[in-house]
Amino acid sequence: MTATVLTARALLLDMDGTLVNSDAVVERIWRSWAERHGLDGDEVMKVVHGRQGHASMALLLPDRPVRQNLADNERMLAEETADTDGVVEIPGAAAFLASLAGLSHALVTSADVPLATARMAAAGLPLPEVRVTAESVGASKPDPEGFLKGAAELGVAPADCVVFEDSAAGIAAGRAAGMRVVGVGPRAALHGPDAVVRDLTEVRVEALGDGSLRVHVG
Repeated sequence: MTATVLTARALLLDMDGTLVNSDAVVERIWRSWAERHGLDGDEVMKVVHGRQGHASMALLLPDRPVRQNLADNERMLAEETADTDGVVEIPGAAAFLASLAGLSHALVTSADVPLATARMAAAGLPLPEVRVTAESVGASKPDPEGFLKGAAELGVAPADCVVFEDSAAGIAAGRAAGMRVVGVGPRAALHGPDAVVRDLTEVRVEALGDGSLRVHVG
């Protein structure tokens, strides 16, 4: 793989599939949901990564009332928060986050606060100080709102941010926010990020004297 070097002033980090491997629980809960609604589990799994649950439901059950999706989403979030079996860090995530101590970065996740807290703890990872969660936004990824809020909270222009993402919805959100995107894992490679890594062992961040960051990818 050819190494890529990006210069930024802040990094915006997705959680599921980027810092935390939660695929086991996501598969269990969403395949069970698909079965209850007579949907094909494989087709459902193509939609749900990176989005808030109610946004996935709106795509999968377009005729169902929004209030029903929101209520169903609440139940699903409670299930997902309680089930951390098999949740582990993406290789290199702990060292990557440790290297960002004191540097400008934020978590931007479609999970709510309880779910983000539970999954990061299960994976043994510290929660970044700045966090944009489901409660913070009106629109789910692929809408850019979350990433734009993260940049605003850090006081950094969108063009000076680099996003780390694994899903189609997340990569689209980063692009729509006017940011460069590093794709993490095999799913990401299919959706045209600016650079892609197998996992976070292939990323190194260097702090420059002027407050900017040099991100070595690959």
